[in-house]
Amino acid sequence: MKNVGKKSLEKAFSLFDTGAIDQIDIGTSKGLQQIHKYLFDGLYDFAGKVRTQNISKDGFRFATALYLKEILQKVEQMPENTFEEIIEKYVEMNIVHPFMEGNGRTMRIWLDMLLKKRLKKVVNWQFVDKTLYLQAMERSPINDLELRMLLVANLTEDINNREIIFKGIEQSYYYEGYEKENDDEKS
Repeated sequence: MKNVGKKSLEKAFSLFDTGAIDQIDIGTSKGLQQIHKYLFDGLYDFAGKVRTQNISKDGFRFATALYLKEILQKVEQMPENTFEEIIEKYVEMNIVHPFMEGNGRTMRIWLDMLLKKRLKKVVNWQFVDKTLYLQAMERSPINDLELRMLLVANLTEDINNREIIFKGIEQSYYYEGYEKENDDEKS
């Protein structure tokens, strides 16, 4: 499992370094699938494919697999003109959790691309505390105010800064239980 994390992290960096991110259909379920496929292709046989099984985490049941196609269409149609609307759409997509694995990592990139497109901002994830973020996400289906406050405090207009993007990707993997590497360990 650790190997999958390292390889998909390398693929996440490559998504930006190669410019492939610029080919993604921003704010759509198709775009989310494109990101997931890029990150996990060759690592999971379900890369980029919407799940066909029900899943849960820590007692929370995500959207029922039987209705995922219809639910994804509804989420895709949600407005995305303001920060609040974008976060609401992000929360709904998280409730859907369309993939068997890799939802969080995929959705944080998806969120940043949506924020970049609509608001010319991205989240500087390296300053978003893991525990506070995960708690806010857990509570977000009931009320997304905590999540909005946490993320708005860490928005940046430095949307093309490679270091911010890459540190954010590393932080995203850290949220999922993968350890951060020291700068000395990177090649």
